[in-house]
Amino acid sequence: MHEDFERCVRAVHSRDARFDGWFFTAVTSTRIYCRPSCPVPPPQVRHMTFLPSAAAAQQAGFRACKRCRPDASPGSPQWNARADLVGRAVRLIADGVVDREGVPGLAGRLGYSTRQVQRHVLAELGAGPLAVARARRAQSARTLLETSTLPMGDVAFAAGFGSIRTFNDTVREVFGLTPGELRERVGRGARAQAAPGTVTVRLAYRAPLAADELFAQLAADTLPGVEQWLDGALRRTLRLPHGTGIVALRPAAGHVECRLTLADLRDLGSAVNRCRWLLDLDADPVAVDAALAADPLLAPLVAAVPGRRVARAVDGVELAVRAVLGREAAARLVMAFGEPVDDPDGGLSRVFPDVSALAAGDPAALEVAPAVEKAFSALVDAVASGGLDLGVGADWAAARQNLRELPGLDESTVELIAMRALGDPDAWPGTGRPGVPADSWRPWRAYAFGHLAG
Repeated sequence: MHEDFERCVRAVHSRDARFDGWFFTAVTSTRIYCRPSCPVPPPQVRHMTFLPSAAAAQQAGFRACKRCRPDASPGSPQWNARADLVGRAVRLIADGVVDREGVPGLAGRLGYSTRQVQRHVLAELGAGPLAVARARRAQSARTLLETSTLPMGDVAFAAGFGSIRTFNDTVREVFGLTPGELRERVGRGARAQAAPGTVTVRLAYRAPLAADELFAQLAADTLPGVEQWLDGALRRTLRLPHGTGIVALRPAAGHVECRLTLADLRDLGSAVNRCRWLLDLDADPVAVDAALAADPLLAPLVAAVPGRRVARAVDGVELAVRAVLGREAAARLVMAFGEPVDDPDGGLSRVFPDVSALAAGDPAALEVAPAVEKAFSALVDAVASGGLDLGVGADWAAARQNLRELPGLDESTVELIAMRALGDPDAWPGTGRPGVPADSWRPWRAYAFGHLAG
């Protein structure tokens, strides 16, 4: 969209928040970049230029606006709706793969050469994978500076920076303030009450958001020991790259409050990204609702619940296992093989077991029918061997094909996994429903399914 100059100008002049994250406005006279909805009076058109990502703006030498905080805007919805190389790459970068494994690791996960990945990401985002990952680290640093009392050195390494000097230089360059000045912009009282390892983040989204329906679905599906609904918040344990964590997600006015307690603060960026993915917060509800409301069957449902999201998962393998076993058997699995965690608030006791624990465990302990046990074992073996990828960077078509080859998984289960684990907005778990014109709802069939399922 950033290439449509006139459309971008209209969005900026109307301060249209629907376009936050779709593009960024860079002001050549001040060297500052903003989100389209920035409350500051817009600059003259001749001083505007438009860029596809915050990373591109930062790489071009623009600093983030202190008023609208463009680096904290919702992500572009196109990356979650695309199954191509760049869409997969962006999702993996957001999950911290480049920070942990470098660009070669990212390329290896995608099955392409490093040069191919760099070329494609640069062409689409205006910045390469390293610059996109750097923008992510800068945002994590800002969150820790503003919400924690960690010493500066701990903030730097928790955000993923390799040195204090790089941390200082990046924060100053991106935000136009030193780390100390950025921290002082937030009152000390706002940071004093958090327990060690606890960070509270506001998760932005594009309005409207059908929060009641989204959280009701997640609350109804909670897995004992791993998840709970408590005092208006969804709480659950997380397995993260450097340790475990507990998150409490609570809908609030204009945002979702995300309270994270992490064993290792280096997992902040990954944890935030997985929570956004769980709640489908980077969707474009206006575009989805407009497309589905054109159908007479769906129009009254969309009007009744505008902004419906697809409840996803923080871990694709967990979702797939739960889909195969069912809630009761999954609860037995958690108690048998899940890693214990300490929950100061009570109610949560286990992290869902990882693939190695699932592969080593005896499936007979689950007390399920032989056909279900066979399907579970085949699923775990496929993931453990590397033959099945259910992560955020997975190839949707390949994952579907691999799932279909497993015994005991019908098409509805395959599509449910594609919808909630892989995040395919066009997945259709309603296979076999007579008289339903599902093909006319492409590419948003997952949202149509949510409306029909109620």
